[in-house]
Formats: sequence, C-alpha cells, structure tokens
Amino acid sequence: MRIISSTLMVIGLVLLLGACAASSSAVPEDMRINAVVAADLPPGHPNLALPTEEGRYFATSGRCVTCHTNMFDENNQNVSMGELWRSSMMANSGRDPYWQATVRKEVLEHPQYQSAIEDKCATCHTSMARFTVATEGETAALTDAGFFDPQHPMHTMAMDGVSCTMCHQVQPGNLGQAESFSGHFEIDTVKQPGERVVYGPSELEEALTLHMQGGSTYLPMQGSHIQTSEMCATCHTLHTDSINNEGELLVGSQFPEQMPYKEWQHSDYATTNTCQSCHMPEADGAVQRSATGGEPRPNFSQHFFVGGNVYMLEVFRRFGEELGVTAGTRHFADTIERALNQLENDTATVTLEQVSLNERQITADVLIESHTGHKLPSAYPSRRAWLHVMVRDADGQVIFESGAVNHDGSINGNNNDRSATEYEPHHEVIDNPFHVQVYEAVMADSDGKVTTGLLSAVEYVKDNRLLPAGFNKFTAEDDIAVHGAALYDQDFVGGSDRTRYVIDVGSAPAPFTVSADLCYQTIAYRWAENMRPHSDAPEIARFLRYYDAVPNLPAVIGSATTQVSEQAAVGQQ
Repeated sequence: MRIISSTLMVIGLVLLLGACAASSSAVPEDMRINAVVAADLPPGHPNLALPTEEGRYFATSGRCVTCHTNMFDENNQNVSMGELWRSSMMANSGRDPYWQATVRKEVLEHPQYQSAIEDKCATCHTSMARFTVATEGETAALTDAGFFDPQHPMHTMAMDGVSCTMCHQVQPGNLGQAESFSGHFEIDTVKQPGERVVYGPSELEEALTLHMQGGSTYLPMQGSHIQTSEMCATCHTLHTDSINNEGELLVGSQFPEQMPYKEWQHSDYATTNTCQSCHMPEADGAVQRSATGGEPRPNFSQHFFVGGNVYMLEVFRRFGEELGVTAGTRHFADTIERALNQLENDTATVTLEQVSLNERQITADVLIESHTGHKLPSAYPSRRAWLHVMVRDADGQVIFESGAVNHDGSINGNNNDRSATEYEPHHEVIDNPFHVQVYEAVMADSDGKVTTGLLSAVEYVKDNRLLPAGFNKFTAEDDIAVHGAALYDQDFVGGSDRTRYVIDVGSAPAPFTVSADLCYQTIAYRWAENMRPHSDAPEIARFLRYYDAVPNLPAVIGSATTQVSEQAAVGQQ
C-alpha cells in the first residue's frame, strides 16, 4: 500500500504487493510515500507511563503491564502487550479526535438527544468509564463537563480506551447473540476485588494463578471465548437509532452503522479465520507471558490490533503530545508500519484483463480481488475505496484519467465530493473521465437525502463495498445487503468486482500505458467537510486543524499496469 502525500519524504523501504513490484503507479511521484516518514515527526515525543488507576470493576492498563512486560518471541521481537497496544486505535478510542468531533457534531445537530447520543457513543469508545457509571444508574456524559474533561473523575479511565481489564473480563454467556451487539457485553458486577475473574486463552499453574491474584486483585481463568470473533462482535456490530427530519425518533428503526461481524459470518472466512487471525496475528514461537515466570507458551496473539486506519495513526503520531497519548512517536511509527504491511500484502489485488486497442479505442477490464474477511472497506461508513485509472500515450501524455485525487482529498468526478446532496453511482462500464468507480456505503435520511449524520441515517441508498469471498449478495440479510446498482451487476460478486473501461485515444500515438490503482481513505472528503459549519465547537475546531495539517490523501493498496498497441490484447497484474 502507498500513502499519497506531496509534503512528506520517504525514508523507509518501499513495500509493494509482490505481483505489482514491477508496476509503475498512476499516482504522480510527487504525491507518493510508501513507508514510515520522518519529515514532520514531532521532536521525539516520548512514551508516557500508562495510568494505574483502579475502580470498582476495572483497573487501567498500567496495573497490568507491571508484570506483562519484557515479553519476546523466538525471533527476539518484543511482543509485550503494553508495548504494542498503547499505539493502537483500541487504546486511543477515547482520545480519537475525529470520534470526539463526530460526537459534538451529532449533539449540535440534535441537542434534544444529547444524553442518548453521548451514552451510546461512550459504550464502546470509553467502555470502562461508561460501564461503571451505568451500574450506578447514570448515563455517560462526554462533552462539556463529561468524560472529555480532564477534571471529570472518570476521565483517566475513559481515556484508557478499550483496555486490558475491559476485554479480559467479558463473560461468555451472551456472545454471538443479538443481545450482545451494540456494546451489550456482560461484565460480572457481583464479585469483589480479589475474586474478579479475568479470562485468558491458557490454563495457568496454581502458583502463577495465586501470584496474579495477589498482585493484581484479579483471578486468572482459562476462557476460550477470548479468542473468538463473537468477542469482537459485541462492539463491532453496531445499530444506532434513527430520527426523521422533524426530529422524531423512529420507533423500531435500527440503522446498521457497522456490521463487520455479520459480513464475516456470511463469508467463507467464517469457517477458516477469526477476527484475531488477521488483527491479532500470533507471535513467532512460544512466548513467556509474564515477567513473574512460567513456561513459554505457543499461540500468543499479539496485542497490536492492526487495522487500516493509517490516517488517524498519523494524526496521533504528529499531535500525540497535545492529545495526551501514552504512546511515543516511535510506537506510532511502528504501528503505522504494521498497518501498511498488512494493507499491502493482505487486503486486495488489482489485475488488468483483456486490454485491447481496436479502431483507436482501448477496452480494459479492471479486476479487484478482495482478501479481507468482511466488506472492503468495512465498519464506520466514512471509509471508501476507489479506482484511479490512467492512460498515457507513447510520449507520456495523459490522455485519460478517472478517479484522480486532489490535494484536499477529494476525487475528481465524484458526485458527492462535488455536491453534498449527490453521490456517485456504481458503474459496470466507465467511458467518461468524469465518472469514477467508488466503493462505499452512502447513507440517506428519512426524506431520501444523502447525509453523513448518523442519527439522521435511516437507510443506505448505495452500498457497493467489495464483498468477502463466499458472500452471496442475494441471500444476505438486510443489515449487510448490497444496495444500488451493484446488486444487479453480474461481475460484482463475493470476493471480487470487474469494471470495464472503454477509452477513445483519438490521434494519440501508440503504444499506450494503462495503469490502475485501488485507492483508500478512512475519512472521505465529504465526511470532513460537513463538519465545517460547526467549526466553532472545540472538538470540531481541533479535528479540522489536524485535518488541514495532515493531508487526507489516499493509500494505494493494489496496482497494475500494462502496455497495449494494435497488435494484441493483453492481461497483466
């Protein structure tokens, strides 16, 4: 994968998909970086001590890393939980400035539902703090004097994100059932400190069990559910309430905001891989799990929770000191590198097929094959992928370009970037440079108007995100259905999509070079721009300042290129 930028300098080894190693990208050289960059690194922001606060049900991460440190795999790589976790999006879920800005935007647009909005959003992003106040009969407050305020008594626990004693205390009882979704995980509220159970994948010797119980006040117990997709599904299967344009709650209407677990269930991956297989891959060889001793054990899941949100990791890397993150610059650089590696090697491949030139017209099929266990992109609907296709003539002149990105992160030809009221349809054939193939989920309100407001969303008018292998779009339930023209596109199937490009070359000289990039953004242009009317709000003003400072230019996760003349039809990856 390549992150595109015009301001940063490449300092690392360029990582490319093996099949594309000889390809030249359609993305201009002056807008491309391929590895961790150093030009704008903060001046050595160090890692800070993890917090050591303890509450009625949870302890923050610093209490756990005291013993779970100096853990190395058989290649002498440090796989300590705190070392890897602290720079993940999971660890920083409460500090995420885009999420905080989104909460504020929803509250400003629907002030009558402020309490419900903030409590819903706190459920998974600040889960330990929210669960604690919920057991006391309170709803979570985030903005103003809520969890975001450093003076709030639950602020430290809220900002510790999805932390150790959160996940490892989840009970197995309702996992995989609808009752567990949208943050309805179960935590024991009866046992007292010293008796509270934390689950892990292995059974411990009695001596180690007693040692951990005495040192942490938690009793370790083997629980295989901790390594299942159903564990992740509690928060990563999220329904939200909907309101109409009169501000009335639509009773019984639950909008499927993100559904990666259900997408996985409906794919071939449900029988071969779990969420942890990709996002918490196992360390090399056996690992001693604690500094207090014990035999090294195999099958240790690394706690770096690798994902595709490189953009926000870059924001954290640059503004970590201001945001108060515990991870240092080096931690975020390492996490970005892991994300790049996964996205380049395990996300998707692009192939050019049946490329021909006849009567001064090029015909080319662009095949995308997805290798993810859910839709691509998946989860929060601000994410999008698209095809950037370019043709150059024998003199190197661009004679056709669809899907070019601008320096502000917008896409040429994309209707939604041009106008907030429109969206780009799914295409089977593109013969016009002002059309672009965008893979995305587009929400609409109760009047059918395009929206980026979660509470206003009542339906998807378009969902052509690439499907995982084995996904049958005709039998998929409503929560994960394909919407729009892609439903009727015979080439849009589980695991792949094929788009045909028909390009007139006029009198330009042959041979012609055809290139195709699959580009990706975690925050689509319109999702950021729709915040600007509320730029006086502190969380929104801060996010927009970061957004304007860190170019929202896309990553390229797959590329292909070939040459074509009158003599032959070719296919090349």
